[in-house]
This record gives sequence, C-alpha cells and structure tokens, in this order.
Amino acid sequence: MAAGTGAYDRRFDSGRVCLDLAATGPASGACERLDCPARLAEWLVAAGLVPCGTPLAAVDATWVARFRQLRTGIDRLMTAQLTGGSADSALERVNALAAGAPPGLRAVRDQGGALVRAPIADPGCGQLLAAVARDAVDLLTDPVARAGLRRCQGDACRRLYLDTSRGRRRRWCSSEVCGNRERVARHRRRVRAVT
Repeated sequence: MAAGTGAYDRRFDSGRVCLDLAATGPASGACERLDCPARLAEWLVAAGLVPCGTPLAAVDATWVARFRQLRTGIDRLMTAQLTGGSADSALERVNALAAGAPPGLRAVRDQGGALVRAPIADPGCGQLLAAVARDAVDLLTDPVARAGLRRCQGDACRRLYLDTSRGRRRRWCSSEVCGNRERVARHRRRVRAVT
C-alpha cells in the first residue's frame, strides 16, 4: 500500500483497477474504505479513473452502494477463478455493467504545456462502473494476465493482486507490509522455539 495521507492511504496498487477496487473492502481483510461519498471520490481519483481536478459533486451514497456491489462481484469472480469455482450471478452483473459506455476522455495541455487526460464531461456513476467492470472482464479473459492472479498469503490479508515477479513466486500483496509481518512472525517463532 502506498504510504502517505489522504486518498493514497486508501489505495492498494494491485496491478489492475478492478483488483484495487476489491482491496477497498472488508473481504480483502482490511476495514471498509469506501464508507462515504468523499472517500469514494478520493479513490476514483487515486485509482486513475478520473483525472485530478475532475468535479465529482454528484458522488453520493447511491454511488457508494453501487461501487460496493461491483466490488463484491469482482471479489467473487476472482475467488472463483482462483479456486476453480463459478460465480455466474456475479459474472452476469459484471458483464451487464461492462456493457455500459466508459467516460469519454480528451487530451488537454496542463499549466506546464504537457498533455494530460481530462474528461469530456462530468463522468456519471454508470460510466465509471463500466470502466472498472471492463477491466475485470479484460483480466478474466486474458490468459496471460489471469495466470498472474494471486491472493495474498499473509495471515490477516485476503487481497488480490497480479504477480508480475520474475519467477512468479510472489507470496504477498506487499513485501513491505504483509511480507514483513510474516518475516517478523517467523523470527518470533524461531526465538520462542530456542528459549
């Protein structure tokens, strides 16, 4: 997880925006991170779904509920993928959302003259849900990406991530957080065994 304050506290970089959404909830082993419209708006910007400065005044409790529903569906789909199960109702819901139009973007110059993304219009909830759902569909239908799908092996963590490590032997969502906890716990067990 990125260090710092604000929106980046609430964002875990799993390698895909759909998995980042799944990491915002209790199913990932964390506390509820999308608990109000302001936090959802922060996450939308931090996840790169909308450029910084995009007006998100329309984000309300219904948006939060809809993103939580999508998050649950994505978690069920990815869990089924990892365990060899099926989650047909979740698949239908994600497919239905993916069929919507994602937000339109354009290139504009920032104050320094560099080209940056900007929305054509204020993005709607359905458009942003479609963008995340399409990312989930892309992940599930890409055999190479899907082969890298993993669940963290940390004791209290259930986060999903893409293993892009060289030998595909990554065990934790974050070596600095979950990996360090596991190494400390292993060290403590060895010390207790010796004494």
